Amino acid sequence: MPHSPGHDRLSTHEVTNQPEARGDLDLWAGDTVLRDHAAAAGADMAQLADFGATIGTAEMRALGRDANRQPPELVLFDAGGRRLDEVRFHPAYHRLMQAGLGAGYAAIPWEGARGGHATHAAMVYLMSQVEPGVCCPMTMTYAAVPALRADKALLEAWAPKLTARLYDPAARPLALKGGATMGMAMTEKQGGSDIRANSTRAERDGDHYRLTGHKWFCSAPMSDGFLTLAQSEGGLTCLVVPRWLEGARNAIHIQRLKDKLGNRANASAEIEYHGAIAHRLGEEGAGVRTILEMVHHTRLDTAMAPAGLMRAALTEADHWVRHRSAFQKRLIDQPLMRAVLADLALDWEGTLALGMHVARAFDGQDEAARAFARLGVALAKFLGNKLCPGLVYEAMECLGGMGYVEDTPLPMLYREAPLNSIWEGSGNVICLDILRTLRREPLAGEVLAAELATVAGQDRRFDAAMRAHMQTFPDLPDEGQARFYVESLATLLTGSVLMRHAPGAVAGAYVATRLGAPRGRVAGAVAGIDTGAVLARLGGGAD
Repeated sequence: MPHSPGHDRLSTHEVTNQPEARGDLDLWAGDTVLRDHAAAAGADMAQLADFGATIGTAEMRALGRDANRQPPELVLFDAGGRRLDEVRFHPAYHRLMQAGLGAGYAAIPWEGARGGHATHAAMVYLMSQVEPGVCCPMTMTYAAVPALRADKALLEAWAPKLTARLYDPAARPLALKGGATMGMAMTEKQGGSDIRANSTRAERDGDHYRLTGHKWFCSAPMSDGFLTLAQSEGGLTCLVVPRWLEGARNAIHIQRLKDKLGNRANASAEIEYHGAIAHRLGEEGAGVRTILEMVHHTRLDTAMAPAGLMRAALTEADHWVRHRSAFQKRLIDQPLMRAVLADLALDWEGTLALGMHVARAFDGQDEAARAFARLGVALAKFLGNKLCPGLVYEAMECLGGMGYVEDTPLPMLYREAPLNSIWEGSGNVICLDILRTLRREPLAGEVLAAELATVAGQDRRFDAAMRAHMQTFPDLPDEGQARFYVESLATLLTGSVLMRHAPGAVAGAYVATRLGAPRGRVAGAVAGIDTGAVLARLGGGAD
């Protein structure tokens, strides 16, 4: 139905100074920054144009709100007492899943076209602006494909269904489905990130295994299969656990759904394996090495999602301040508001630019690109996710009390903001992974040094920051300084990417306020930003 405005002349007052609803949004055409960095990364611009125009409509955004307000429901038994162990979702969830998978969210990188991972990364960014929860099962489906290469038979059985550009939520075996999704069940309560402490057992039973044990987190428990880790005779092993069997349900019992802060449209569960059938993926004892292929690719999405959340929050704030007046002036015309928004916009563009630059390395074919992807994605994940919650909060504050009300997207975005820093390696884990990569893979450090050297001599402030970093860290630091080191390195890398692919005013403002003179600790506590040039990148114009 076309939008019809509400009555603004009420019996007690007239509604004024309230921004109109934003209506349909073209998330691609309205985002100059995304178009610039997607082009630099070699993404498929035509596919992104179609997806951005579709996913940003008022209808799609309403589906996102419905999927969040009507959380998944756990149904353990049918009316006769038979075990079901199913999760039921609001219809909006299913429509959003079809929109994403149908557009190629999980398929594009594996279809052989140029720039597949960069295109996928941009889709993560776009989808995260509308409904971040559905990204979780789609991301794991995308990331499972390279892990499945450890076994030819499993790859041939699963990959065509995971990349089918079709969402099929039916509870039936893989062979009977047009499309499939893949989840993950790794962590246990006694170990968390220390997956070597897992105690779930995998016992050989003919050509497959039987699993017994408990998993503290199972992401997307209605997936058609799960990658899981269990202790076999040969050590910690990776296995594929089908959700549905021929004529039966696999012995995967859902204990409860997690009552999470955010990510409400998506279900996360505790599960138990009661002799569940599983198929080994890779060699016994090689579970960590095998699952890391999946983790590596999910980390790309956790580096891109915060950029999408930032964009969604900032555009809400930007719309508000351009259509709201206080003290006889539009909010956007007040210098302090401009300073705050421009400062926030630099973190958003830096996060997006670095994420897309890393995605380009995922599309690379040589060992140097692969080495940079392993290191770069960890740097991008760490920095972007540490910046995201503060940015969303500041955008919320721009709306005042309305920003705290569920009628706006800001509360949902705020609940979502911490998630991607926790998922697939929290901040400390990521920092230790970065140190480990630099110690074990000299090529990764060499490629990073070359990346930073590409802009040497272009800005004296950047050069000075590089020298200061090298003086502070002539060698790799000990663990106690890992966060300091990683933040410094990730900020330098972001600055170098902006210097290559963003307008000079934006890159210069980022370098000046993040790498140059001292600044305050809060948003807007900066000087020397060309607010007009920076805010023009946000999409509202330079006025």
